[in-house]
Amino acid sequence: MRPFAAGERALLIDSKKRRYLLTLQEGGEFHSHAGFVPHELLIGAAEGTEVRSTRGAVYLALRPTLEDFVLEMPRGAQVIYPKDLAPICMLADIGPGARVLETGVGSGALSMTMLRWGAEIVGYELREDFLHRAVDNVRSFLGEEALERYHVELRDAYEGIDASGIDRVVLDLPEPWRVIPHVPGALHAGGIVVAYTPSITQAMQVREAMAGKAWGDVRTLEVLHRGWHIEGQAVRPDHRMVAHTAFLTVGRFLG
Repeated sequence: MRPFAAGERALLIDSKKRRYLLTLQEGGEFHSHAGFVPHELLIGAAEGTEVRSTRGAVYLALRPTLEDFVLEMPRGAQVIYPKDLAPICMLADIGPGARVLETGVGSGALSMTMLRWGAEIVGYELREDFLHRAVDNVRSFLGEEALERYHVELRDAYEGIDASGIDRVVLDLPEPWRVIPHVPGALHAGGIVVAYTPSITQAMQVREAMAGKAWGDVRTLEVLHRGWHIEGQAVRPDHRMVAHTAFLTVGRFLG
């Protein structure tokens, strides 16, 4: 296992399971209420090393996973959380070589997940600051080569879709039902559309837009995430759970 190096990211986890994402720099320091940790304690150290702050706090040092990065990365727009990212990729059947139209790229959380699964993405984003943030986040975590499969345009998907030969469409914007009428010109028969909507009224309008004969196998669901406390023989569900975040509506375009 290669040691940590200057310029790469590290994740510090404290005794209360709080997580801190940092970029290692020569001469850098990580500061918190529990003192500071010089980056030199991490640079050259192995993953899994424990380091102490100047006030004695102990941190476990690991390389961040995609889940860690999504939760801690710089953001402009609200991100889709990990509990929904994997189900979206399964529902949309994302895989190597899939050509995906993503509208509303936001901070790039879903983009990174689909790119990690091997997709090629054409992204439409209405806000230029979000577009640049998403590209920066993709580059930061997946590397420059991932941008070869990531083509983001400053576009309003409500006004139409120019892309063609699309296998999958993933919608994360306030009124996804307004994009559905533009999909037939871009998506091939058998292609899949997934819409991410925070409210059930939004999901209802997506379902209405997919009510015609051109659509089949349409369904709506939500994903609930509950952790468990396990300590010796004391086993119980966590007092808190991540319940509703959004509804996922998926349908197949029949042509």
